[in-house]
Amino acid sequence: MTLLAYRFALDPTPAQERALRSHAGAARAAFNWGLARIKANLGQREAEKSYGITGEGLTPPVSWSLYSLRKEWNAAKGEVAPWWGECSKEAFNTGLDQLARALKNWGDSRKGKRRGKPAGFPGFKAKRKARPSVRFTTGAFRCEDRHAVLPRIGRVKLHEDGRRLSRLVAAGTARVLSVTARFERGRWHASFAVETEVSRPAPRLPGAVVGVDLGIKTLAVLSTGEGIPNPRHMSGALRKLRRLARAMSRKQGPDRRTRREPSNRWRRASKALGRAQGRVADQRKDGLHKLTTRLAAEFGTVVAEDLHVAGMVKSRRLARHVADASFGEFRRQLEYKAAWHGGRVIVADRWFASSKTCSGCGAVKAKLLLSERSYLCASCGIVLDRDLNAALNLAEYGNRLVAGSGPETLNGRGADRKTGLARQVAVKRQPGTARAGKTGTVPAQAGAAA
Repeated sequence: MTLLAYRFALDPTPAQERALRSHAGAARAAFNWGLARIKANLGQREAEKSYGITGEGLTPPVSWSLYSLRKEWNAAKGEVAPWWGECSKEAFNTGLDQLARALKNWGDSRKGKRRGKPAGFPGFKAKRKARPSVRFTTGAFRCEDRHAVLPRIGRVKLHEDGRRLSRLVAAGTARVLSVTARFERGRWHASFAVETEVSRPAPRLPGAVVGVDLGIKTLAVLSTGEGIPNPRHMSGALRKLRRLARAMSRKQGPDRRTRREPSNRWRRASKALGRAQGRVADQRKDGLHKLTTRLAAEFGTVVAEDLHVAGMVKSRRLARHVADASFGEFRRQLEYKAAWHGGRVIVADRWFASSKTCSGCGAVKAKLLLSERSYLCASCGIVLDRDLNAALNLAEYGNRLVAGSGPETLNGRGADRKTGLARQVAVKRQPGTARAGKTGTVPAQAGAAA
């Protein structure tokens, strides 16, 4: 069974929108209540430790598991939120669940158990900044042909057709686990988490291996020679976005210090800016979906690089273009779509020198500037496009793994590593060997096979 999400835009009535916002506010209130209680407990324990109190003399710690938070909320909700009966219990559970997850991520990040960017300690959610959302896991919720049924909200009209999901549920091939209502870009959306079987036809070329080199000038270059141009959606809409942002900055916006509410003109300008930014995001997502769907449906094995996107966006000149290309989203979509079709995605090591290795003879350059768009091999004299050369090397990397010989390890060092030692090895290489990196020399026969 596979977990999928079906997302629909909603057209709620004014009364239903007020109810949705009320539920989202209840979730925010429960989140802030639990966070205040935990921060007070942590502060009290730190103060006691500074006084020299240790062991059993310290105030007992507060558990931040969802079960404990929910139990404590049920005991205190009569005093904290006397209006709790106006909203579904799932609204308060939404906020407590978000708090439990945030605290767990923070704890795991401090202990080194969580990968990725370090997670900070959660902060309080402000009404003006928090994105309204509420999640329903129990109760009478379902998707109909033209409506979404939500607990305590009622039948909300769908802006899109929901017959596909309703027919899958009616046939017994899908089961709705939860539904999340979220407000973004000036519209409410409902996301149904569905457990179902996903069956896709096998790739058209199940035995084919294709290398995909991602870039900015050209979004993707395949080892077949095909190049997918980069649409640059953000660059095309940048002039309009700047104009809308300037127009919004001239309006009377909110002020936290004076508790000033934004003007209606500021709200309209903010909504227009959000719609323009959302259109860019939708265009980018649509193009990536079409590309990854075609690759997964055509090739049995797709080879891509493990790009250090977090480091690439630190470049002042390339950050916006790298973010607009969405390399991480491309890989995420490709991996699960390839699994649907019965294919696989091979991710080359981050330090695999795909760009600096000659796809003809296997010789490795010590240095290759980013401005050099054509690859010229000093050993065999081959001249071809830099990105196509990298895609061919990635395809060969995948062929080695498919053949069972293991990943290529005798390659040059990456562009982000020092290459002084590689030059020394190149000078000392023996006749009949090709240039290599720190790992040593590679026989000419092995280099030709690469």
